[in-house]
Amino acid sequence: MDGTILAPGAVLSERTIRAVKACQQRGLKAFIATGRAIGGTEPFREALGLEGPMIYCNGAIVLDMPSGRILSTTLLDKESTSFCVDISREMGVYYQVFFPGTADKRQTPLIAEQDGPERELYFTHAGMRAELGDLKEVLNQPEVEGCIKGLFMAEPEILAEVRVKLEARFGKSVYLVHTFRTYLETMNANVSKGRGLKLIMEHYSLKREEVIAFGDEENDLPMFAAAGFSAAPANAKDSVKAAADMVIGSNAEDGVAAFLEEFFGL
Repeated sequence: MDGTILAPGAVLSERTIRAVKACQQRGLKAFIATGRAIGGTEPFREALGLEGPMIYCNGAIVLDMPSGRILSTTLLDKESTSFCVDISREMGVYYQVFFPGTADKRQTPLIAEQDGPERELYFTHAGMRAELGDLKEVLNQPEVEGCIKGLFMAEPEILAEVRVKLEARFGKSVYLVHTFRTYLETMNANVSKGRGLKLIMEHYSLKREEVIAFGDEENDLPMFAAAGFSAAPANAKDSVKAAADMVIGSNAEDGVAAFLEEFFGL
């Protein structure tokens, strides 16, 4: 979504809404695959008129929407999350944690220990403001099995230091991914948008050649590998553009909408 179908400022254009709805009217299926949690995605899903399986938190949650029925949930264990909290405290880096939701699974509790500018920046970006609390106390509650994901927020050079410490501790046993220049996410190693997409493909008996994936960031690469065709907007990271089958117009130019209009003759 961000950097792909959303224009700068997290704006969903009328052109994109028209193009996606026109595809659905032709019998094509469209799904969201995002690093965002459910609450920060719902206004856009509703505006696009999308129903069915949706990939949230980079694949840590796959839900059938709008029912909210869980298709897949993959948690990061408590011990690994606790170590990330230790790094956050040691380095003074903002870290917020998304925990499994309420009974209807449509709300994702978000907790942070610091009331810094990052907390407000995330609210501005994603529409979710973290509650303040002691993350260690939350993790020690017996009913808590783990977290959906954690998110470090800092300048890239600081995140690079955080990543070195995490890789030294976890190796590849935890999924570390940059989703924005100032975001470093921590998740279960079995989580990825690619795994989420494969689940959807199995659900609908879709072949690779029937699937197009769009994305602009590092977390989209596993999805590119799962799809038969991939396209990256001109504003995407160089590594993502290099991995894509095609580079399209930027998100500021409604690149996805323009591609859909031309490819499907909308």
